[in-house]
Amino acid sequence: MEATTFAVLVAVGLSLASSAAAQTMPAKPPIVDDPVYTKPQQLVDVGGGRRLNLYCLGEGSPTVVFDSGLGDSTVAWALVQPVIAKKTRACSYDRAGLAFSDAATQPSDAKNDAEDLHALLQAAHVAPPYVLVGHSSGGMAVRVFADRYRDEVVGMVIVDGAHEDQSQREEAAGPFRKAKWEADLKDTSCVDAAKNGVIAKNDPLYDKCVGKVAIDPHYSQAINDASLKYSATLKWQSAVLSEKRSVFDASADETRATRRDFGDMPIIVLTHAPHPWPKDWTQASQDRHTLLWEDMHNEVAAMSTHGVNEIVPRSGHDIQYDRPEIVIDAIEQTISIADKQARQSTVASTK
Repeated sequence: MEATTFAVLVAVGLSLASSAAAQTMPAKPPIVDDPVYTKPQQLVDVGGGRRLNLYCLGEGSPTVVFDSGLGDSTVAWALVQPVIAKKTRACSYDRAGLAFSDAATQPSDAKNDAEDLHALLQAAHVAPPYVLVGHSSGGMAVRVFADRYRDEVVGMVIVDGAHEDQSQREEAAGPFRKAKWEADLKDTSCVDAAKNGVIAKNDPLYDKCVGKVAIDPHYSQAINDASLKYSATLKWQSAVLSEKRSVFDASADETRATRRDFGDMPIIVLTHAPHPWPKDWTQASQDRHTLLWEDMHNEVAAMSTHGVNEIVPRSGHDIQYDRPEIVIDAIEQTISIADKQARQSTVASTK
């Protein structure tokens, strides 16, 4: 059976199977309170004195490497990484300008993210092979990484990943509110407010730029306090704005230019459904966008003969928080397939 057909059948099958179960929400995930996320773990020089924060746990091969979504950091994987680390090495990191990493010196797009990550892994002596896990915009970045460093990557897990054609196709399905997004990209008020180093709490823009974006109900007070502190800095505000400007522009173009055939590399795509679009949309509009989101993820899964798009019910966009067990299972499946392929390759080379 061809990969495209397989991916579509899996998506449809899981959608139907999950409809009855969708009435029961999973248990509320625990609050993340590990103090490791309140400070840098290993600041690694990736060249020119610029340092990125790296957090690795466990031992073994392949190494699972996590890349978070837009504006996010290592803490995004707090419910997943420690579990994976019980079986193999697992590493997450803060992209340039975010959390505890040094400021970015170039645009925060998928290509620069992939190159930074590769330099970081090399500098920290984290050897391949890698299984890459990317959430949201990080889903495009890991595809760029896998394309550039194909011989080092043995699998990918894309967690509700952004798609290179997302903005155009969702705008065509209407209404995507692209105009509002583009207007937000022109707003430099938060970066301007941080020009003196940090946005002070008494600044009229503090709530808009920091308070409303840095607090997360998944985290303890200590972790949220740390987030409030670094989110008020110029480096963080600049990096987040750059990521927003890149995601549907440079990052999309860079992802679109990557290969469409990853051979038999296992690729598991996780898609949350139904898509929680604005409440003022009609049901028909919401349904169109849900199906479009699934279709785009089917296309990514179809890039491999071992590609699957798994529909995840009872979850929002942050599947790693809402259904961490699904993400863990997908990573473990990917590792299992990659290990089997490596053993088969070894046997074949000795004959």
